[in-house]
Amino acid sequence: MAYASPRADLPEQLIERAKQSGAEAAEVFFTQSSARPMFYEANRLKQLESTQAEGIALRLWKNGQPGLAVAYGAVEPQTLVDRAIALSDLNEAEQIELTAQTPNTYPDLGEAVSVEQLMEWGQEAIARIREAYPDCLCTAEWESEAETTRLLNSKGLDSGYTDTTLSCYVTAEWVRGDDFLSVSDGQTQRSTLNPLQVADQIIQRLQWAEDNAAPPRGRVPILFTSKAADMLWNTAQAALNGKRVLEGASPWSDRVGDLVTSSRLTLSQHPNEGPFSCPFDDEGTPTKPITYIQSGELQLFYTDRTVGRTLGSGTTGNGFRPNLGSYPTPGLFNFIIEPGDLSFEDMIASLDDGLIVDQMLGGGAGISGDFSVNVDLGYRVQGGKILGRVKDTMISGNVYTALKHLIELGSDAEWNGSCYTPSVLVNGLSVTSRQ
Repeated sequence: MAYASPRADLPEQLIERAKQSGAEAAEVFFTQSSARPMFYEANRLKQLESTQAEGIALRLWKNGQPGLAVAYGAVEPQTLVDRAIALSDLNEAEQIELTAQTPNTYPDLGEAVSVEQLMEWGQEAIARIREAYPDCLCTAEWESEAETTRLLNSKGLDSGYTDTTLSCYVTAEWVRGDDFLSVSDGQTQRSTLNPLQVADQIIQRLQWAEDNAAPPRGRVPILFTSKAADMLWNTAQAALNGKRVLEGASPWSDRVGDLVTSSRLTLSQHPNEGPFSCPFDDEGTPTKPITYIQSGELQLFYTDRTVGRTLGSGTTGNGFRPNLGSYPTPGLFNFIIEPGDLSFEDMIASLDDGLIVDQMLGGGAGISGDFSVNVDLGYRVQGGKILGRVKDTMISGNVYTALKHLIELGSDAEWNGSCYTPSVLVNGLSVTSRQ
């Protein structure tokens, strides 16, 4: 699905023009993407699209002062160089951080599928849900996307690859009088998707929600599904960010070697696993497997080149751009939470009284770990059985407290974005309700 730029030599031209214009160093970050999304609405295929995009970012240093300029689509090389130099005049001089490496083209990742295959998957998933719940209205998006990344700099680096991913997101809406229920699930994979698995997960949640139940109150064990557990890991990722350590914001800043979570937890990254794997970061540093927390003990923080130099640890290969017009900053990818041994069903059976949280409304916890969120989709558990869906319920507490009071990790790990997480059973959080 990758397509060739009409100006395939533009990155080399930009490097050369930057040198000719007096820059001591220059870097070009180039992306192309093409996608074929299809949209379902009210159980029917509504729209097919084909999109293409291209962007390029030039970062240079003149007199040690950095300048960054971005263009989308066609651009004259000298125009972009002039913009970057004009911006560099406004910035303070800094140490130049560039990766020196011989040219290296990495293998492409993933395989595209046909529009017909995407359409078949979409119809399969919706038919499965409506067979079980005919009154449901389903919306969905299915997509095959290829993105080509190329990174060059004036120190000889030239790395690139094409990454093809498949994704889907399905929502079933069920209206029963004044009771409105929305259940969503999805997948991101390479080479194939499993529409029936997505549909069955939605059907299971609809079955659990057929009856309403009174929510528990006070401090009870809470079972986060793999989809909902992401809130916990967002805070953990922020605390592991080397930039947060420099700012003094991470509560783990001086805790390397200490037990910071339950000893059941091992958190790592694996660059060669899953649909979000990548061979190098946005600074050209090859990525590598890293364990950040081993059996609850903090091992290290993730960094880009600048933060790694300041901390004295060096880069971990985690310098990523939030968008094309941003400088690299520490970022995580392929974050792996090592699963446990119990199935999700066994974890439910272990609860005398508790709450399952599957979907939440509102913002999660920040770096402080404190949060209070509405439960969009949750279920009451008593005597090891699900009684029904809870409504008008909130959970609150602190993520770091929950991670220290972790009871169990499930064996049901799934990719939730770029995080591979199982379901998580924790103590130490509070449940409140208007009922």
